[in-house]
Amino acid sequence: MASKSRKNHYFKNRANSKEKEQLPEDREIYIMLSQTRTYFARLIKLYTKEPYAHASIAFDEDLEEMYSFARLRPKNPFITGFVEEDINSGVFGACTETTCCVYSLKVTQEQYDRLKSEVEVFKRNRDKYSYNFLGIVGVMIHKPINSKNRYFCSQFVAHILEKSGIKLFNKSSALVRPFDIRICPKLKKIYQGKLVDYRDYRNLILNNQGVLS
Repeated sequence: MASKSRKNHYFKNRANSKEKEQLPEDREIYIMLSQTRTYFARLIKLYTKEPYAHASIAFDEDLEEMYSFARLRPKNPFITGFVEEDINSGVFGACTETTCCVYSLKVTQEQYDRLKSEVEVFKRNRDKYSYNFLGIVGVMIHKPINSKNRYFCSQFVAHILEKSGIKLFNKSSALVRPFDIRICPKLKKIYQGKLVDYRDYRNLILNNQGVLS
């Protein structure tokens, strides 16, 4: 009888182990808040009294694959839309004094894949999108203003998160501000400082952990 009990215990443990192996693997995505010295960013900061005026979403910790809604040309704030951002070029490359705060968020593999799919829709139809300037007014008067194919930066981040089954904010995406991202308890802060120093900081952390040789 004892032998049978041990055998049942063995198979039960194996079943539990197999069930754990089949659970969705956790992935991480990253949200960056930033403050450049462009006139528009400084105007927003002056009004909101917040440290950051811009939000972006990235799929890797080095921020090599990062997206948002912003100006398409560094020197023209009125030609705007969906952008694939590079921290070494464009507005970020021109504003070496840009400050930022980077957050990580654990998601399931399914949510990660859905986020990727949502971004692909924007990439395939990038010419259809533009900046939701009127939506900024809506935030000021606490009334969501949704315009087809128009988004402002934090609205875009909240929108694709929600479409992917990730609900971080108890409000319309058209009312989500960088402030809401900054105080979100589900996000883990991993860096705060100058954007130009971010990758050096990452390399230092990895070296200290023995990840880099």
